[in-house]
Amino acid sequence: MRDEKRKAIPAIGFYPQEEISTGTTLIAMEYNGGVVVGTDSRTSAGSFITSRATNKITPITENMVVCRSGSAADTQAIADIAKYHIDVYTMTENKPVTIYRSSQIFRQFLYNYREQLSASVLVAGWDAELGGQVYAIPIGGFVSRQRSTASGSGSTFVQGFLDSQWRPDLTLDECKAIVKQAVGLATFRDGSSGGVVRLAVIDKTGSKFELFRPDKPGFPFVQTPTPHLSFPPHIEQVL
Repeated sequence: MRDEKRKAIPAIGFYPQEEISTGTTLIAMEYNGGVVVGTDSRTSAGSFITSRATNKITPITENMVVCRSGSAADTQAIADIAKYHIDVYTMTENKPVTIYRSSQIFRQFLYNYREQLSASVLVAGWDAELGGQVYAIPIGGFVSRQRSTASGSGSTFVQGFLDSQWRPDLTLDECKAIVKQAVGLATFRDGSSGGVVRLAVIDKTGSKFELFRPDKPGFPFVQTPTPHLSFPPHIEQVL
């Protein structure tokens, strides 16, 4: 079973390690002309941060990306396998695979191997039939199209914010600002999210990627209220 903790066998040099997880924040939102996705970049194994600059936005085609959360190995494998099938269908049929059909290819693998995989993805892209589209596929393989969605451990902190900010006919700049701020809010509160903020814009011209670092302008910082004093009044405190 996946939950069983294997014991070390020093005699043969076997030292089991915790699974590498992209426990994470994934944000995706449709706008008038395409889709904007945003992610953090922290990868962890238990309480240990294994990477602070992981790219969780994986290009599948020129007009489609997948955002990954769960086991890093599982999500990378599923992305590679699905990309292979999508490329084969594109070549044999001599036309691009639609975003909806691509989401069903991801769903097929995530559902068929739901007992063995720990993987949740957001499939986002643009095609000539339906324009910008976002499909959420949580663990288990259920697919649903969303106008605005969040996934990963940081999603619980920002779902209400996204619901309050989305509206029809968002412009590109408005959508980017909302997604970037949502990732910033999630990384501020969620211990499994952090690092840099990565954005991707997918429209009819292709995919464009941006990166925002904490030490550079444009990073979404959060201003918190000044806390109340936590010690008794007779103890002098300096804020």
